[in-house]
Amino acid sequence: MIDYELLKQELNAIGLQLDDYGYDRFDSYAERLVKWNEHINLTAITQPDDIVIKHFADSLYPLKYIKFSPGQSLIDIGSGAGFPGLPILIANSQLEVNFVDSVGKKLGFIKDVLRNSGLVANVTHARAEELGKDSEYRERYDFATARAVAPLNVLCEYCLPLVKVGGLFVSLKGATGAEELRQAEKAIGILGGEVVKFDEYTLSNGDKRSLVIIRKISQTPTKYPRKSKKIDSRPL
Repeated sequence: MIDYELLKQELNAIGLQLDDYGYDRFDSYAERLVKWNEHINLTAITQPDDIVIKHFADSLYPLKYIKFSPGQSLIDIGSGAGFPGLPILIANSQLEVNFVDSVGKKLGFIKDVLRNSGLVANVTHARAEELGKDSEYRERYDFATARAVAPLNVLCEYCLPLVKVGGLFVSLKGATGAEELRQAEKAIGILGGEVVKFDEYTLSNGDKRSLVIIRKISQTPTKYPRKSKKIDSRPL
């Protein structure tokens, strides 16, 4: 379905290489995304080249700066159709990934892709703020990722409590990333984070994107995360 050469070009621009099986996995992912999207609203992006550029390449852009080691843990918040966590897992199959979403049907799609790709990961049907209060998940992960889930100041309260001290929260944003980062500076400090990288970039189709990487430098105060209604109505 997808153009392997286009995907290879996109990954070369990031500095990534895959074996043939990796390209096949992305092809299967795209095929199942389009098929499932006929019944469940997963994405408005369904053209093969757009999937490669706007979903796969964009999700993998953080790997320009981050090198994952086998056995490290990543929690993907608000996974939806699996972005960015599933492309990251395809490129780093020895990662321990937990996909989290409050919509069960979307997690069903992720399970289907995992099964058909021969990949192993955890899938958790829950809200991030609930997991952030649970000792099984709180400050347990080397990485947290999220893409287009909520404004950054809100997203930090969902994600940073799940990251262990020394770990990273990786947020993929659109063209408004710089403004969102300014609005999130207070929240990042309160929650124990420190910005280590901000990058504004342009996809090969001309779309503007931004990447925020936040290191967890101290434990998140126990009062956070708050309940979702308070997080959304009174962001830090």
